[in-house]
Amino acid sequence: MTLKRLTLGRAGEEAAANYLKKRGFHLLQRNFSCMLGELDIVAMDGPCMVFVEVRTKSVSSFGLPQESITRKKKQKLKQVASFYLLAKNIKDKPLRFDVIAVSVGPDGRVANIDHIVNAI
Repeated sequence: MTLKRLTLGRAGEEAAANYLKKRGFHLLQRNFSCMLGELDIVAMDGPCMVFVEVRTKSVSSFGLPQESITRKKKQKLKQVASFYLLAKNIKDKPLRFDVIAVSVGPDGRVANIDHIVNAI
């Protein structure tokens, strides 16, 4: 991954985390990683545990950020979430998978944030 893409991704995740906090989510963990993959953000929205996939693209890129989530990626996210729940001994919580799509303008600033609830 290039430095430019890495920087863009980090900026998107930071914007998504701030967005969620402002909306009353309680962030439990960022960048949970295991042998199966990674979860960008794990948060609580009231009693519901939310696994958030963050997708960031520059405005000049073709397509929307959320369009880059394939069926394979969705399956992977569910597997990693199951591992997270097992590792943290979490049972009987309502769960959902959201996507936060962040578009960044040519100046490097966030141009748009689209929060898609129950996206996966």
